[in-house]
Amino acid sequence: MAIRRVYLDYSATTFVREEVLAEMRKYFSVVFGNPSSLHSFGREARIALDDSREKIAECLQVKPTEIVFTSGGSEADNLAIKGTAWHLKEKGNHIITSQIEHHAVLNTCKWLERQGFRVTYLPVDGEGFVNLDILKKEICEETILISIMAGNNEVGTIQNIAEIARIAKGNGVRFHTDAVQFACYMDLKLAEIPIDMASFSSHKFYGPKGVGFLFLREGCKIEPLLHGGSQEWEKRAGTENLAGIVGMAKAFQLATSERKTETPRLIALRDKLIDGILSRVENAKVNGARVERLPNNANIAFLGLDAEQMLVQLDMEGIAASSGSACASGSTEPSHVLLAMGVEPEEIRGSIRFSLGLKSDTEQIDFLLNKISEIVERQRRIHSVVL
Repeated sequence: MAIRRVYLDYSATTFVREEVLAEMRKYFSVVFGNPSSLHSFGREARIALDDSREKIAECLQVKPTEIVFTSGGSEADNLAIKGTAWHLKEKGNHIITSQIEHHAVLNTCKWLERQGFRVTYLPVDGEGFVNLDILKKEICEETILISIMAGNNEVGTIQNIAEIARIAKGNGVRFHTDAVQFACYMDLKLAEIPIDMASFSSHKFYGPKGVGFLFLREGCKIEPLLHGGSQEWEKRAGTENLAGIVGMAKAFQLATSERKTETPRLIALRDKLIDGILSRVENAKVNGARVERLPNNANIAFLGLDAEQMLVQLDMEGIAASSGSACASGSTEPSHVLLAMGVEPEEIRGSIRFSLGLKSDTEQIDFLLNKISEIVERQRRIHSVVL
C-alpha cells in the first residue's frame, strides 16, 4: 500500500501549476528568440517579454517600467540593497534592517559592512514585531536605506510595512521590503504605500524556480550587480529567461485573481491546524503573532522534543514540513529568527513550521493532527525512558 503524501512546506517552494506549464511550453522551442534581436524571432520574444511585464505591473497597479526581472528573490534583495548602497554611498553609509530578515538580506548587509557600510539590526519582540519607536531613533543623517520584510518566512509575522514606509519617506530614506512570502496571499498596495523597492520570487506563488523580479519605483536609481548588455534598462544584464518570465507572469496573475478566496480559505485551515495541535498536544505553543500572521504559516514549538526527529517521523508518514527556512537547511545553528524573538533554546529545538498551499484541505489537516498526536506521544515516551 502506497504511503499517503501530504505537502506542508509551501513556504520552501510550491509546485508549478498546470496552467503555468501550458503557458510556458512554446517559449522553449517555438518562440525561442532572443528578445534583444531585431529579426522576427527576436520581435516575437520581445512581445512576450513586454506582455509579461505588463501583466505583472497590472497585478501590482504599477508601471511596467518599474518591474526588473531577476533570477529570483535573493538576487532581487541583493540588487535592491547593494544597488542602493553603491548608488547613495556619497550621501551616507548607514543601513537599517531587522534581526529576523531572510539570509538574502542579512548576508548582503554583512557583506556591505565589510565594504565600510554601517548596519543597524533592529531587535524584535516575542512575536517577531519590529519596534517602530526604536526604528525612528536609529535613523540619522547617514541613513540611506531601510530594509524590513513584509512577512517572515519562518514564523509568519506580518510587519506594519505601511507605517515603516511612511517613516522612511518622512525622513528621506529609501525603503525596501522582501515580499517573497507575502505576495501570494496579501496585497502590498504599492499604488498607495510609499514602498521604493520590493522583492518577489516566482516559485513561492506556483511559478517556475530561477526567476523573480524587483519592483523599483520610478525615480529610484541603483547601481547594477551584473554588467554586460543593456537588458532591463541596464539594471540587470543578461538574456532574459523568457519561458520562466512568461510562467511567472501567468502564475502571478492567477495568485492575484484568486487571493480573495484563497487567503481566507488558508486562514481557516491554518487556524484549524494550530487549534488542533494546541488542543491535542500538551506543552505546545505558537511561535510568532497569532493575528498579524501569514495566512499559510503555522510555526509550533513542541516543548521537550527534537524537531529533526519529529520531521523524520512525519516524513515516514508521508508528511513534509520544516524546522525553519529551507535556505538554512543543513545548518547546525539554531534559528536566528527564534533566537531574536527570545524563544527559549528548548522550544527552538522543538519548533516545526507547517506551511499550507493550494492543495491543502481539511482532510490533510485532520490526517496531520492524528499523526502528530501519535508522533508526539511516541517521542515523549521514548524521551522519558531515556531520562
